[in-house]
Amino acid sequence: MPLLQFNLVKDVWTKTQVKEILDSAYQVTLAAFKAPQGDRYQTVTYYAAEDLVLGDTGLGFTRSNKRILLNIRTRPRTEAEKVQFYQALAAQLQTKLNLAPNDLMINMVENGDADWSFAAGKAQFLTGDL
Repeated sequence: MPLLQFNLVKDVWTKTQVKEILDSAYQVTLAAFKAPQGDRYQTVTYYAAEDLVLGDTGLGFTRSNKRILLNIRTRPRTEAEKVQFYQALAAQLQTKLNLAPNDLMINMVENGDADWSFAAGKAQFLTGDL
């Protein structure tokens, strides 16, 4: 936990590049959220370019077909942790994949311990298993 859901334009990224996106996000998650090793939950969904619409909200920038929408579901995080995550992931993806900073959009939604069941129909955060 957290659960990271990547939304990408199809036929833009190679498998190697997608792996780099996922690996980078995992490393940033470990650092920014102090997540334990092996705490990795990630999905990738691909869209036709016209089906992944990410406007600029009036900020005056454009995005390329390399745009990434990252939805994160997580236990509560501090503002500092969130900002650290946003900045570190943007920097890593720019360095490793030459991703323009405007091509990364992140939405983080917090939820509580009762909102997670990792297996066997148990709420492991509530039962003390985690």
